[in-house]
Amino acid sequence: MMSKSYTNLLDLASGNFPIMSQQPRERKRLSRVMTVPGVISELDDDQANSVASDVQSSLIQDRIIIVANQLPVKAKRRPDNKGWSFSWDEDSLMLQCKDGFHEDMEVIYVGSLRVEVDPSEQDDVSQLLLDKFKCVPAFLPPDILNKFYHGFCKQHLWPLFHYMLPFSASHGGRFDRSLWEAYVAANKIFSQRVIEVINPEDDYVWIHDYHLMVLPTFLRRRFTRLRMGFFLHSPFPSSEIYRTLPVREEILKALLNADLIGFHTFDYARHFLSCCSRMLGLEYQSKRGYIGLEYYGRTIGIKIMPVGIHMGQIETVLKHADNEWRVKELKQQFQGKTVLLGVDDMDIFKGLNLKLLAMEAMLKQHPKWQGRAVLVQIANPARGSGKDLEEVQAEIQESCKRINETFGRPGYEPVVFIDRPVSLSERTAYYNVAECVVVAAVRDGMNLTPYEYVVCRQGVSGSSSSSESSVPKKSMLVVSEFIGCSPSLSGAIRVNPWNMESTAEAMNEAISMSDNEKQLRHEKHYRYVSSHDVAYWSRSFFQDLERACKDHFRRRCWGIGLSFGFRVVALDPNFRKLSIDAIVSAYLRSKKRAILLDYDGTVMPQTSINKSPSQEVLSIINTLSSDAKNTVFLVSGRGKDSLGQWFSPCKKLGIAAEHGYYLR
Repeated sequence: MMSKSYTNLLDLASGNFPIMSQQPRERKRLSRVMTVPGVISELDDDQANSVASDVQSSLIQDRIIIVANQLPVKAKRRPDNKGWSFSWDEDSLMLQCKDGFHEDMEVIYVGSLRVEVDPSEQDDVSQLLLDKFKCVPAFLPPDILNKFYHGFCKQHLWPLFHYMLPFSASHGGRFDRSLWEAYVAANKIFSQRVIEVINPEDDYVWIHDYHLMVLPTFLRRRFTRLRMGFFLHSPFPSSEIYRTLPVREEILKALLNADLIGFHTFDYARHFLSCCSRMLGLEYQSKRGYIGLEYYGRTIGIKIMPVGIHMGQIETVLKHADNEWRVKELKQQFQGKTVLLGVDDMDIFKGLNLKLLAMEAMLKQHPKWQGRAVLVQIANPARGSGKDLEEVQAEIQESCKRINETFGRPGYEPVVFIDRPVSLSERTAYYNVAECVVVAAVRDGMNLTPYEYVVCRQGVSGSSSSSESSVPKKSMLVVSEFIGCSPSLSGAIRVNPWNMESTAEAMNEAISMSDNEKQLRHEKHYRYVSSHDVAYWSRSFFQDLERACKDHFRRRCWGIGLSFGFRVVALDPNFRKLSIDAIVSAYLRSKKRAILLDYDGTVMPQTSINKSPSQEVLSIINTLSSDAKNTVFLVSGRGKDSLGQWFSPCKKLGIAAEHGYYLR
């Protein structure tokens, strides 16, 4: 059945759509990188229908281009200050994605660097990263970078996606059109870097996170059949929040130029679908477990899959001798104490002070834990800045001081606040000694801290003494219901972090629970976390991307629209534009004809104030129905009384009123 996306499709062009070859597509041999300097021209409208690439072919091999705000590499100046040295960032999710692809899959990374590279060095750095790391850096001018990242991303998108509205100029700020323009300009620079290395007929493109939400439009304008996916790592807010964004439709339409859009949870996907329905009039369908949005003949897949952790990385750290030494040191430090652990970024949405207040409430409500329970809170350095963050930091320091002065005693501090960068090795040691991990974020896209904790508590078989490895493993989690990992941890105690008393009771319940119950919950969590790691996540996303793009080279595609109104109309190969001459010829040849007419929008204009039919309409219908070869019916949702009265002169006209409930 033709979908609503085809509305007014025949008005797009006066002739038939161009016919693409129906022969099986041969894979071209492509060179995987551009190794000479080149200039990428602007994405003007006359390039919108281009499906060619500047890249020549050299290899037959699957390849995926992963595009993110930052490349998975670390950069630092050489000691002699001549040039740069680079190394892989093992903590980068973009790098860990590779584990989910088959061995023959080549991965190219496109993104920016965390350091500023002088324009005179950019060509050399680009070539070095391309040759040794298969990375393509996008160099953003300082003014664009500041407005793009610290401006639009951090001042508008990040707060809004975490349900923080700009109520005043001093609280959140006002929408600044120049920041949006910088965001678009930055996305365009990223697209140019992708275009330099892409072969659109063979490559897949996987775009990550809210920094690059309009990038799909730039790439789709250039390559209408490009196979492209997008994954959002932050929450997607409800439509009531999202609709306050002045560029709400531009971003939605840009995302719909991807073939597959991924989210961590069903709630995030549901909010996105609700926005598409309320703002763009699109409806989704669920079929055999897959959710799809019909958009101008294309079906955009919706993927729901929470990201996982890198099991190998954590197990490697656990096997290291330094880790065992640090664990012993911490066990000695907290001997006789019950450790609750928090590991969070210093962020206004992480609920650090709410957690501290809950700890304070627990010590008041359950005095037995005074002198015994310790909350170790690791606060990773803040990624942003601003007045709100400074207020949160001051509040946290005040709470820590008050709690320690009230409940502390010689040799006992109820709150140990670690405000410095903590390595994965040291973090795993703290996980090892903690009886419970507490996450009290008021909003978080995913949060992998509980996953890391469960794996560390499980340990690695053969890494420790036989007596220790034979001890049943146990762990407990208290997690906010507002974080992305919460639905996947069915054994965790879920809390509303705003309710400090309830969170305090949950913390008490977690550390008071019997060992058998802790073991059962731990085993349940470990089975899930170990089987749904980052490799499983990336493999699952790529398989769904392949499925979503399987008909790309079979469909006829037509790019239409300007700016962020651009979209691709996809038509079945058998689609033909209706020809009036063909209809007239078939009408004259036929011996029996069934003619079914709708009323509003067909017989009468939808916008007409006077809904009663004119004499001209009645005359035409009488002419049609008086032909003995014709059976003419009016099918409408309108009531029988009004339709019967209006069409009483048309004696041979059949009427199906109220969608067929009444027939004449």
